[in-house]
Amino acid sequence: MNLKLFGEVFVTLLVIVDPPGMVPVFLALTGTMPTKQRTRAGTQAVGLALGVIVVFAVAGQTLLDYLHVQLPALQGAGGLLLVLVALQLLTGKTDEPSEQGGTTNVALVPIGTPLLAGPGAIVATMLFVRRAEGAPDYVVIGLAILAVMITVWLVLRFSGVIVKLLRPGGIEVLTRIAGLLLAAIAVQLIADAVAAFVRLYSA
Repeated sequence: MNLKLFGEVFVTLLVIVDPPGMVPVFLALTGTMPTKQRTRAGTQAVGLALGVIVVFAVAGQTLLDYLHVQLPALQGAGGLLLVLVALQLLTGKTDEPSEQGGTTNVALVPIGTPLLAGPGAIVATMLFVRRAEGAPDYVVIGLAILAVMITVWLVLRFSGVIVKLLRPGGIEVLTRIAGLLLAAIAVQLIADAVAAFVRLYSA
């Protein structure tokens, strides 16, 4: 087993996904849910993120080439999606859907994608796959991705302890802060996409 490759993939994706940084946003979106629903939302989000990353690892470049989509376009789309979610958090309109529908929606968008399986994680995974030199390397990359997602799931699973400490008032404050942070992430994604397009078409 190529431990060096495993370490590179694991650390790179873990830094990009940033589980500790995900906690405020996750709690802002699920803090009012019962523990069981919040756990299910975290599991669904991680499952979706794992599926998206694996799909792009296997067929990402082929899919983008077929659709004539450049990687910066993917970044820009993710940024625009996060802007919408950030506005919802900042205006306090995240509790409008029904409980069941809300759990599913929150788990899939924005937690599953583009927060966990965002442009950064997708691009990094695709680059590692390009570097792979055979089946053993593909297996190592797959195991590293799985290890990252298990780590993320554990962090989200035990975020309920923070909910108990913060109480409703603290969750409200955290929601506004998370909205601001999410807006900043979205603007950065869009700026990176614009910069990438400028480099791409000025070369």
